[in-house]
Amino acid sequence: MVNVKVGEVAPDFTIPDQDGKPVTLSAFRGKVVVLYFYPKDFTSGCTKEACHFRDSYEDFTEAGVEVIGVSADSQESHRKFRDAYLLPFSLLSDEKGEVKKLYGVSGSLLPARVTFVIDKDGIVRNVFSSRIDMKAHVDEAMKIIKSLS
Repeated sequence: MVNVKVGEVAPDFTIPDQDGKPVTLSAFRGKVVVLYFYPKDFTSGCTKEACHFRDSYEDFTEAGVEVIGVSADSQESHRKFRDAYLLPFSLLSDEKGEVKKLYGVSGSLLPARVTFVIDKDGIVRNVFSSRIDMKAHVDEAMKIIKSLS
């Protein structure tokens, strides 16, 4: 059950990235953010999703968008995942599940896969959840971003 709805302000948080650097969502105000929650580094679905974001990353950056991944994996796991798949965006470590809880991102066995498109003012403009097609939702996120311009 996702707590954060379209039209609401995205809840702020600060958690470390793969290199231990604290990342605060509100620091990205003025930029569109694609914040995606995923279950686990190195699993097939999560790897496909991350690689689709990687392969479209240039399109996102040209549109002025910041892509950020979040899971409960450790900083070390994120660093290895980023390096193994040459991911050009930050992976945030939510080991205590605080951000997942804040956003209401949950799943029965593993955490759910949920993506939020957040506009320049910090307002959630779209939420993709449940069983999402990895490539299609990356493409759909870009369509939403283009409609914000």
